[in-house]
Amino acid sequence: MGPKRCAVASEESLMRIFTVPEAPDSTLSKIELEISNNLAGFLNENIAAIEKPLHDIEKDFQSAVIPEEPMFVSDYAQDIMEQLVAHSVHTAAPSFIGHMTSALPHFVLPLSKLMVGLNQNLVKIETSKAFTPLERQVLGMMHHLAYGASDKFYDKWMHSASTSLGAFCSGGTVANITALWIARNRLLKADGQFKGIAAKGMVAAMLHYGYKGLAVLVSERGHYSLGKAADVLGLGRDNFIAIETDANNKVNVPKMREQAHKLEAQGIKVMALVGVAGTTETGNIDPLDDMATLSEELGCHFHVDAAWGGATLLSANNRHLLNGIERADSITIDAHKQMYVPMGAGLVLFKDPAASDAIEHHAEYILRKGSKDLGSHTLEGSRPGMAMLVHACLRVIGRKGYQMLIDKGIEKAKYFASLIEQEPNFELISQPELCLLTYRYVPVQVRKAIESASEQERIDIYAALNRFTASMQKRQREAGISFVSRTRLTPSQYDSQPTVVFRVVLANPLTSKSILQGILDEQKALAKTDPIFKKYLLKYMT
Repeated sequence: MGPKRCAVASEESLMRIFTVPEAPDSTLSKIELEISNNLAGFLNENIAAIEKPLHDIEKDFQSAVIPEEPMFVSDYAQDIMEQLVAHSVHTAAPSFIGHMTSALPHFVLPLSKLMVGLNQNLVKIETSKAFTPLERQVLGMMHHLAYGASDKFYDKWMHSASTSLGAFCSGGTVANITALWIARNRLLKADGQFKGIAAKGMVAAMLHYGYKGLAVLVSERGHYSLGKAADVLGLGRDNFIAIETDANNKVNVPKMREQAHKLEAQGIKVMALVGVAGTTETGNIDPLDDMATLSEELGCHFHVDAAWGGATLLSANNRHLLNGIERADSITIDAHKQMYVPMGAGLVLFKDPAASDAIEHHAEYILRKGSKDLGSHTLEGSRPGMAMLVHACLRVIGRKGYQMLIDKGIEKAKYFASLIEQEPNFELISQPELCLLTYRYVPVQVRKAIESASEQERIDIYAALNRFTASMQKRQREAGISFVSRTRLTPSQYDSQPTVVFRVVLANPLTSKSILQGILDEQKALAKTDPIFKKYLLKYMT
């Protein structure tokens, strides 16, 4: 390839890139037209099927020096097509069923362009205007979906300047941190001469209230973002306590109660219980009603991390799976997962509109008292108007449309589970409750060998199976035809030992039954040629 042509930095060229679109026959215009006409075809054609090693991709992004001279947009677009687009992850591919991101409705593409072009900043009214009431409406819709309060409630609170029904954020991590931030500040509130933790800090608050520590209790399947919250909020990760789950990957509430009483006897206050509504590993839902009752007994905050499973509330047929969520003090939901919105659209809902008072912040030039600025009740300051895309999906897809998507995902997962159970050499590890499931490839002969093996032999076989499963998953990913992810569980059938399993998410409406059968067929073929299998497990096949 010859040297790149050089653009010239001038006032005229700078004005041009701010005011004049690219010519219709330019690379960028052609890309835009292709995406607009056929996104799926564009992605299939331009994302390389065979995976390129990361260390080779890094070579294209090696220089740490900012270029002195400008570059023509078309040349840059060509580079990006070859260096970035070609080696991106095809999350929308119907055979790529290991991701929580999925295909997007086509209408969000032009709307996303409109949103970017408007470039609103949702931190304050002065930089967002109509986007602020739109975001408040979306929060009201989602609050009503979860809590079902009266029309009078939403008339009073949805557009209130002094309170908020929730907060938009970049994703579940910030949503969970926000929920636990509120829980901490409400617990360690102003009291008599003590001005509260927000003013005086953690040490003064603990001395005032006489606590030796604060704890958050959650299932061992809880998302890692909750550990970040414990760290950021000064609770200490050791006080973020994982409670064991049962055979169905649901938290053991009696064990949680027992642990809470032990902590309180040591002078450690249980600040919050966190229920998981759709674990990222298996898709299971904790017994939310029982946890709500326990939180009332303990007098602590009850948060539900429904980043994945919260969208199930949109299905009248399956929302019963989340019974008890309406008793939560706060709820995290990610619209960029099962609500089919582009990445960067998480939200946290507060049952009590006054809950966000505990984290309210003001400044004179921005977020003034009495204004409807959203930034006064959010952890993040400057934010894009992602609520517009959630609003669009809620209006265009509608609750009944979402119900069809949610229900079909769950049905598809059950169908895939039935395919796995019909295959003698595959083993279902976790039954689907939502549209996630886990499984692995374990030949019948290997399973028989485990039954008759000594304890040491069993441990050796388990270790070999873990290496084999990881190898198969990597080889399938690198082949580029399909993709399943992998995770590590502790299933009872493997003596609760750490066990590597395949994990699939069946939320993509474009994934067909024939694609699912094809994925299993591909794995059967991969197993026959896997070097780890040949080295460690072939000897058990006689």
